[in-house]
Amino acid sequence: MNDFVKTPDEIAKMRVAGKLASDVLMMIGGYVKPGITTGELDKICHKYIVDVQNAIPAPLNYRGFPKSICTSVNHQICHGIPSDTKKLKDGDIINIDVTVIKDGYHGDTSRMFLVGNTSIQSKRLCEVTRQSMIEGIKAVRPGGTTGDIGAAIQEYAEANKYSVVREYCGHGIGKKFHESPQILHYGKKNTGIRLEEGMIFTIEPMINVGSYKTKLLNDGWTVVTQDHELSAQYEHTVLVTNKGSEILTIRTEEDESEFK
Repeated sequence: MNDFVKTPDEIAKMRVAGKLASDVLMMIGGYVKPGITTGELDKICHKYIVDVQNAIPAPLNYRGFPKSICTSVNHQICHGIPSDTKKLKDGDIINIDVTVIKDGYHGDTSRMFLVGNTSIQSKRLCEVTRQSMIEGIKAVRPGGTTGDIGAAIQEYAEANKYSVVREYCGHGIGKKFHESPQILHYGKKNTGIRLEEGMIFTIEPMINVGSYKTKLLNDGWTVVTQDHELSAQYEHTVLVTNKGSEILTIRTEEDESEFK
């Protein structure tokens, strides 16, 4: 048994934290409309996590991050900082990334939202990105490897003429926000770390319309595409089970059979 395997008690707590994180995404969807600021979305999520869920928003003050969620719009890849001046416009796409801490354990999930009337290209990018994540989740099973996950994602995204961001990856999760192992979203089958029942990690591919190359902005957090083309990301927290996987952050709008 490796160090990454969680106990049944830890898994039970991770299920609770995962459900809370997914509930935040379900709640915030109705607010994502043209004219709202990402700062307002952050405040609504913060209030819900703290007051309704009696939980803690993990990003707030994590290594100095100033807000309770990440909001990444259009060509922003990840870790966008919510702003009281950044208003969403008709046609935007936005990733909202939520991590909550409940009873000392983390639940981490994100999804794309289409703002108003979006282009066919934007919709397709989001659909392919979500399916890339699903292909990665389908590769999770005891005895498989982290490389199987990356290979499945890369194969699907590149077959659809998109590119996979290399510098940022999924990660083990539990008492800590980011634990081992790293889950690369590209790679070769049968490489990397062997998966075992009881491991929990995130699968969170970032998929770009243009080049996979990234740039970190001066705020020290926001990552954008170098070529300013669109980027999308979806994320779930996944448990390795004896049969394959269980998604700890599944939303009620999703069907578990999609991921098998």
